[in-house]
Amino acid sequence: MTTAIIGTGNIGTAVARHLVDGGERVVLAAREESDATALATELGELASAASVEKAITDADVVVFAVWLDTLKDLIAQHADLLRGKVVVDPSNPVAQDADGRFVRTLPDGQSSGSVVAGLLPPEAHFVKAFGTLGAESLASEANRTPRAVLFYATDDDQAAAAIEGLITAAGFDPVKAGGVDAALRIETSGDLHQFGGLNGKVLDAGEARTALAAAA
Repeated sequence: MTTAIIGTGNIGTAVARHLVDGGERVVLAAREESDATALATELGELASAASVEKAITDADVVVFAVWLDTLKDLIAQHADLLRGKVVVDPSNPVAQDADGRFVRTLPDGQSSGSVVAGLLPPEAHFVKAFGTLGAESLASEANRTPRAVLFYATDDDQAAAAIEGLITAAGFDPVKAGGVDAALRIETSGDLHQFGGLNGKVLDAGEARTALAAAA
């Protein structure tokens, strides 16, 4: 299986690094192709760089590690190529204001996951994942003992199977939070997000299931 990672910022780089460490093949794309090429060179033979269009075409799974507004634009540009692909959305409904502070970009109660899912062609297999930890924790907490959890949300069995394999390969334990309607819980300020109800804590599998049960 080949995973395209669109975006080589903190999240995209961490996901790419962990997947390659776990033996997964990745193809990287970025606004500046030189950034993708440099990261692919650093990661070694399991990584390559390509244009966004070619990365999506060549991949089975596409991780859009970009800001929400950029993600919406990319879906509009490449919707036909996403048919039949597993599409992974780590985005959070925030952006930086002129002072560098993070501000919410969607109305309260609306998740970026629900927005993204609604923009995809029906043949795409959508899953919300890789955005439940801050970038620093995502980079540093892989393969610890006990393993840290990454929550995911999907209504699609094919997407669930794919993301469970990728999260495991990346050095984390996958725990399903629910369907797409649970995406809000695993986004920034949600009760299952590191910078929401978890107050900075990184959970292991037992703690994650306790948190899910407590909110049920």
